[in-house]
Amino acid sequence: MSTSFIIILIICGIGYYLYVSLVQKKNKAKEALSGIDVQLKKRADLIPNILKIAQKFMEHEKELLTDITELRAQVTKDYDREQKAEVEEHLKAAEMLAGKMGKLMIAVEDYPDLKSDQTMVQAQQTYNEVEEHIAASRRFYNSAVTELNNAVEIFPSSVIAKMIKISDMPFYEADEASKAPVDADQYLK
Repeated sequence: MSTSFIIILIICGIGYYLYVSLVQKKNKAKEALSGIDVQLKKRADLIPNILKIAQKFMEHEKELLTDITELRAQVTKDYDREQKAEVEEHLKAAEMLAGKMGKLMIAVEDYPDLKSDQTMVQAQQTYNEVEEHIAASRRFYNSAVTELNNAVEIFPSSVIAKMIKISDMPFYEADEASKAPVDADQYLK
């Protein structure tokens, strides 16, 4: 065998290895995103029950309940996991829903009858468990996205990524409202 044939074989082997690695990383990131979606679905399925319980007691919170219902509809609609903009929009809606649900859980404290309702207490506990699973799924997703984005951006795999049209994916980030400092005075009434 000639030296040039061996060099070509080595280059093809490296190219194939990089291709396989990129596809695996892309699929791992998509799997992680699906994991978030599974947890978001659990939360979305739980929300109507929480809202039904809350509506009995919370006449003054109708706008918040309406916002939650609309955001839930946004989060549960289908989207293209291959389109970065659609993934970003989906993740943003999910984060906004989490913020509104947090406000609802805080508002429950202002309604002693609701706060002591056993069904609501159980729904809140289940909701908190689902939120913990969502947080774990976010961490797994961001880890997978880090691996993919590194491979897409670093030479030589960046060349293969461009050739096979694999691009970076967005990280799951908290929205600005959830990053804001909490004013404890509003809860100490």
